[in-house]
Amino acid sequence: MSQILLKNGYIVSMNGTGQVFDGGSVLVENDKIIAVGIVDERLVKPDAEVIELDGKYVLPGFVNTHVHTSQQISRGVGDDVDFKTWLHERMWPFESNMTEEDSYISTLMCCLELIKSGVTSFAEPGGQFVSGMCRAVAEAGIRGKLAKSVMDCGDGLPEIWHKTADEELETQLEDFKKFHNTADGRVQIWFGLRTIFNNTDDVIVRTKALADKYGVGVHMHVAEAKSEIEYTKEIYGEPTVTHLNRLGVLDKNLLAVHTVWLTNEEVALFKEHDVKVSHNPASAMRVLGFAKIPRMLNEGICVSIGTDGASSSNRMDMVDEMWLTSLIHKGWRLDSTVVPSQDILKMATINGARALLDDKIYGSIEVGKKADLIIINPFGPSMMPVNDKIAALVTAMHSSNIESSMCDGRWIMRDRKVLTLDEEMIVKAACEHADAIYKRAGIVLPDRFPVIHCRK
Repeated sequence: MSQILLKNGYIVSMNGTGQVFDGGSVLVENDKIIAVGIVDERLVKPDAEVIELDGKYVLPGFVNTHVHTSQQISRGVGDDVDFKTWLHERMWPFESNMTEEDSYISTLMCCLELIKSGVTSFAEPGGQFVSGMCRAVAEAGIRGKLAKSVMDCGDGLPEIWHKTADEELETQLEDFKKFHNTADGRVQIWFGLRTIFNNTDDVIVRTKALADKYGVGVHMHVAEAKSEIEYTKEIYGEPTVTHLNRLGVLDKNLLAVHTVWLTNEEVALFKEHDVKVSHNPASAMRVLGFAKIPRMLNEGICVSIGTDGASSSNRMDMVDEMWLTSLIHKGWRLDSTVVPSQDILKMATINGARALLDDKIYGSIEVGKKADLIIINPFGPSMMPVNDKIAALVTAMHSSNIESSMCDGRWIMRDRKVLTLDEEMIVKAACEHADAIYKRAGIVLPDRFPVIHCRK
């Protein structure tokens, strides 16, 4: 049995009481944590790998609860355009012209950025090629809850996406049977619903039934935009969440993303049914609005953090999203005390694990849990001097401070070098695949300044 001893660090456990072990240690054996805090030397085997931390931080790996991996190579496609243009003239043409190999390369590219920002687990709301995403996540060495982007209705859908409810459900079941609990359990399949714009009541109800049957979650964009609420009121006579409640979909295994346009009564419904929330501050600030995150947290709702997709928020960096979360709600509420740093760390770790129905497996540094850990080096100009050690992780830290990470007891990054993937190859391939998709889709981004082409 292999052991790794992380010695003499600042261990931010995120356990039930929020304990911090200053000058503490973490002992890992195979894929599990077997000791935290003061580690009995008798537990440490002679051949253990011993890492002297000298006061560096150890945290649970971050959990990104909403990231579009298949949109990674579409970065920049939607900058400075309105929502309709982004969706119908940019994003849907781009996505609908992707192949399985494109999805694979895009997901590899996304995993690189996730790993470098401290993410060890994430949830994908749905691409079209679950097989490609699964292959990439397995190679990257992190955890992924992956789903197909299910759409059985909606205006403007590319013809290739015209599917019936039966077809969409059948594809999801095939993906589940083929890929669920693969890669030593790190790759799992959830059921996805795009939005209420693109999902009939039939597919929503039947998808929830399948998720219940197989004991997994449903990942859905919910109350995302003002136009969505206007649509549901016109079609169903009630806002989105109220309608989902009428369908019996609100439940502990629903991961509701964005949730910007909830009424106070719908917030109460989330609490009543233990619905999980993924807050994506960057994409929210861009065009969606301001979710009632302070109210949700005060009500005890499980709120986590996601980065959304590179076509909408550009940066798949959890550290950036934590920092934005610390600012956005203080600003629009004009209250500097709301959503404090300790709550944001919970959102990025144990709340994220709970949102993915895995809080008994990872999300905190506790004996018996999976060794999903990150090491943070604060000794530099971006963080020092560190006076409030917890606040600094949210308000001062950059992803470049994340030195190393492990998932399932295996190092996936050491000294900022990703060990599981060939970064140079992936970046080159991502650029090539993106260029090819732009050409197939006929997407031409306008020059913002006069460009003089100097190469012959």
